[in-house]
Amino acid sequence: MALRLGKLYDALIEAGASEGVAKEASEEVAEYDGRMHDIERKLTRLEALQWITSAGVIAILVRVYWP
Repeated sequence: MALRLGKLYDALIEAGASEGVAKEASEEVAEYDGRMHDIERKLTRLEALQWITSAGVIAILVRVYWP
C-alpha cells in the first residue's frame, strides 16, 4: 500500500470526491512529494561539491600567483 496524505484525503472526501479518487490523488501527491525530497537532497550534495571545488580552485590560484 502506498503512502497517503491523510489531510488531503480527508479534504477531498469532504469536498465530494469519491473514496477511490481521493485515495489515488492523495497517493499521487505523496509520491510527488517524495520525489521532490530526493531532488532537494541531490541539490544539497551538488551545492556542497560546488563549494569544495571552488575552494580547491582558489587554493590552486593562490599557490600559483602568490609568491
